[in-house]
Amino acid sequence: MTDQKPDFSGLRAVYFNGTLKKSPETSNTDGLLSLSQKLMNDHGVATELIRTVDHDIAPGVYPDMREYGWETDEWPEIWKKVEAADIVVVCGPIWLGDNSSMTKKLIERLYAMSGMTNDKGQWAYYGKVGGCIITGNEDGVKHCAMNVLYSLQHVGFTIPPQADAGWIGAIGPGPSYLDEGSGGPESDFTNRNITFMTYNLLHTAKLLRDNGGVTAYGNQVKSWEKGERFGLDPNPEYR
Repeated sequence: MTDQKPDFSGLRAVYFNGTLKKSPETSNTDGLLSLSQKLMNDHGVATELIRTVDHDIAPGVYPDMREYGWETDEWPEIWKKVEAADIVVVCGPIWLGDNSSMTKKLIERLYAMSGMTNDKGQWAYYGKVGGCIITGNEDGVKHCAMNVLYSLQHVGFTIPPQADAGWIGAIGPGPSYLDEGSGGPESDFTNRNITFMTYNLLHTAKLLRDNGGVTAYGNQVKSWEKGERFGLDPNPEYR
């Protein structure tokens, strides 16, 4: 066990809240993710919280949907914040046992940028770390987190161990996370998971930053397009 406080200064994190409630309405997801955000802030990490529903983000899977018939699209400006971040945490509520429409829209727009490359010739999200926070008062935390984390790793994010946390009330109508007497803020299980998740995100982001990201060999787009196969033989001759 170490008592040396890690140095995470210089890291940047963006939290997306997929609540359906526009600001300043209270969001239970905000209540839980704020614990993680405060931990990062206390370590000198620059964080930003974006409530997706507050922004005019067009649906679609292209970088700028104004080029595909939409009059407005704030995503290109929001993308700049993602591009500058080391950590992206996708957060949101459960509705009908699944992620909210705002969370799904965010995933689609993140996917829209996945064909871009970084300065090492890898896909754009290589070197970035992804995590997930889910709230609700019916079953579905693991299902929602599974969907988010799979999507993030598929487009190139690095997913640390135990990179999700959540709180869920009793099945059926009941108190939400911030409601008086819900037991959410006092839940040792949730508090442990949100803490472990946050530090795992930070540790992984620091490892990647300190080592120049994911090693650029065997995963460079232009090299593959030029014919480099990095030792792969799709038609080996067996003798």
